Amino acid sequence: MRILVIGGTGFIGSRVAARLMGQGHEALACSPSTGVNSITGKGLQRAMEGTDVVIDVSNSPSYDEHAVMDFFRISTTNLLAAEKIARVKHHVVLSIVGTENLQGNAYFKAKMQQEELIRKSADRYTVVRATQFMEFLGAVADLGDVDGVTHVSTGAVQLIAADDVVEKLCEVATGRALNSAIEIAGPQKARMSDMVEKYLRAKGDARVVVADPDALYFGSLLREDEMIPTSGAVLGGITFDHWLEDRAQS
Repeated sequence: MRILVIGGTGFIGSRVAARLMGQGHEALACSPSTGVNSITGKGLQRAMEGTDVVIDVSNSPSYDEHAVMDFFRISTTNLLAAEKIARVKHHVVLSIVGTENLQGNAYFKAKMQQEELIRKSADRYTVVRATQFMEFLGAVADLGDVDGVTHVSTGAVQLIAADDVVEKLCEVATGRALNSAIEIAGPQKARMSDMVEKYLRAKGDARVVVADPDALYFGSLLREDEMIPTSGAVLGGITFDHWLEDRAQS
């Protein structure tokens, strides 16, 4: 199977491409640096030739409201148009659990726009909505850091390991299109502030974590369960404790 991974040189995309190649597929890691640009269209149609599946894990280089909206709108529109010409059989996109609950945030609004474009224009698609990655806890800690004290939201999360995300994306991409969204999440529900504190302690980071219900999460105020998946979510197998142990040994 020939599979294009858009955003294929990034954190998730590079892992997806490597896993698919390990499974015997022809996986192409596509990004501007490899000569395939979903914004300008450069190299896009040629890359699509003979492609069975497109996995879009690309991300906006800017979180400015207009820039992020334009990125996902233009990129997704160009991808879907090129796929129709090449008769691609399945469009897979990585999105975020709880996107519809955080529409005051430009990034989540842009991801919602992306999902809507796909639902309206793609012939066969699957939206994979993931919860927050365990690997991003350091960035969350840095958001509210002032002089060694970091204020972190008490909103509930169900963090997922990147390896579980990659595994599920590859499984979806090599299966049939669902023409709907699925949710994937980690196996444990906890407060964001508790997870950040546990992460920092495991790293030997002495910063003080203040559990703050008013602390912003990338510009948004989280209510208790806004980013928790529905009961039908597919759960990853990597627990937070095992993920921390792996980081300590690496």
